[in-house]
Amino acid sequence: MGHIISVSNQKGGVGKTTSAINIAASLAVAGYRTLLVDMDPQGNATSGVGVDARARTHTVYDVLVRGCDFDAVVCPTELERLSVAPSHVDLVGAEVELVTVSGREQRLKQALGQIRSRYDYIFLDCPPSLGLITLNALTAADAVLVPVQCEYFALEGLGQLARTIELVRRQLNPTLDIAGVLLTMTDRRNNLSRQVTDEVRRHFGAKVFETTIPRNITLAEAPSHGRPVLLYNVTSIGAQAYLELAQELVARTTAPASTPSIQYATA
Repeated sequence: MGHIISVSNQKGGVGKTTSAINIAASLAVAGYRTLLVDMDPQGNATSGVGVDARARTHTVYDVLVRGCDFDAVVCPTELERLSVAPSHVDLVGAEVELVTVSGREQRLKQALGQIRSRYDYIFLDCPPSLGLITLNALTAADAVLVPVQCEYFALEGLGQLARTIELVRRQLNPTLDIAGVLLTMTDRRNNLSRQVTDEVRRHFGAKVFETTIPRNITLAEAPSHGRPVLLYNVTSIGAQAYLELAQELVARTTAPASTPSIQYATA
């Protein structure tokens, strides 16, 4: 049964999509059957692995709103063991269209239940919001991976995200765990970056990944070529960081699951 991991943070610009793409790709080259589900209407995860959503007849929108099977949506990528379920700008309207639908928070979970046994890992790249689309992802997921940019304002949203996860646990998904908090865009030469790193580790402890993702121009360039960074430049420090992170994630997801209470104070 595949691990379903939601990559979530309601703040934009924290490296969420970059992380979803490159962790998925790193696991695929390591031999794991991996599916990347693009839940963001912007479709950056789709284009970031070289897929043109405009050329697709069905997308994740059709899964959520029209009840389409994932079999009609999933398509291959350049990596043999990495597939993607593409997004489309139509997904913007899904939140409104699903408002009156019974069991609207369970739509994604039900659809993934039909295919999760085919994959070792399924990553859900969420939009930068805590709306109904993200709620579907958190309800469907086994765990949440939270990217946090090493800047002050990135800390402010963690409390809200933590409260949302606790709410989902109580009402929709009691086994939802934290796969880990990922520090992104780190720069140890920068005092603020070090302070944010220390603050996050103080509050989340062992839930913070040992691997951090550095600021790296190669990570920014790779999406414009429609390729994960390891296919664009595997020797870059960004590519090597995500390969290390994938190893750490595998170690965590094969360990016994636990669901400790999340506490985070922004004061």
